[in-house]
Amino acid sequence: MSNGSTAPGGSVRPSIYDVADRAGVSHMTVSRVLNGHPNIRESTRKKVMDAIDAMNYTRSSIARALATNRSMRIGALVDNPGQFGPDSTLRAVEAAAREHGYAVSAFSVGDSEDRQVDAGVMDLVTQGIDGLCVIAPRASSLDVLRQHANGLPTLVVKEQPDPEMHTAAVDQRAGATAAVRHLIDLGHRSILHVAGPQDWFDAKARAESWRACMVEADLPVREPVTGDWSSDSGYEIGKILQLEEATAVFVANDQMALGLIHGFSERGIRVPEDVSVVGFDDLPDARHYLPPLTTVRQDFVTLGRRVIAELLAAIGGEETGQRELILPELKVRASTAVPRSR
Repeated sequence: MSNGSTAPGGSVRPSIYDVADRAGVSHMTVSRVLNGHPNIRESTRKKVMDAIDAMNYTRSSIARALATNRSMRIGALVDNPGQFGPDSTLRAVEAAAREHGYAVSAFSVGDSEDRQVDAGVMDLVTQGIDGLCVIAPRASSLDVLRQHANGLPTLVVKEQPDPEMHTAAVDQRAGATAAVRHLIDLGHRSILHVAGPQDWFDAKARAESWRACMVEADLPVREPVTGDWSSDSGYEIGKILQLEEATAVFVANDQMALGLIHGFSERGIRVPEDVSVVGFDDLPDARHYLPPLTTVRQDFVTLGRRVIAELLAAIGGEETGQRELILPELKVRASTAVPRSR
């Protein structure tokens, strides 16, 4: 299996290990050749240089990796990559890594598969990664990860500081607070919450912030209904959720909000005439929902750059000093309105 990164056009850019494999030598031999080591047979030197030329890999990139004793590769352990947030974060991390001459190897972890965390770390470590990024972590998977990182520079995308790992994140609490306060400012006094899985750090932070806003405003708090991030779960909730006196719902992500609105519509509940709905993430399609969805936009581009900056500093034994969270932005659209009297 190649450790190379994907180049424009879909081709694979080979790594130093690919060059070594093609030449039939060790990567240390490739290092000695590029560094002009005198005790290398001419036939071996020629095999290495022919491999580099045949694989169309720039000598300067290999030389840089060898000179720094680094693979120029970062591992990414991604929980549920099919979800918008994890996928967008991974893409942003890959783009930021390329700006610094790094490639990213990703390993996907599925629902409730803690053993995959162990397998993922081992898979990435065997690729000679310089550092590890953990995207969309759950509490349980992070507990497993702590047992296997083994001193590898590791960054977790979560907003709470961690004594053992580096962190970088969008301020989930600020985003949720902006969403709930927007509803309160419109005049809503009974606001429900459709939460994401509470084993997820982001879902828990959004739920805690909704609750804190309600308590601070001296408003009634009903226990959240929990979905699984999917629009299908939002739809099922929308078909049965009893609004009672509630005039607004803060939903933990846009996909569940889409399903919720669909479920409401089948019951004749109109958005925003009967109930306002706010999501989180700002999916590219959120502005085309019916009605266009008020939601919280996360700056994934800045997040990706922050992740790479922190990781590269950790790999180099330095500190960036950047500990502030990235502020999200509330996007107000037609799914929220002043509540009608009931």
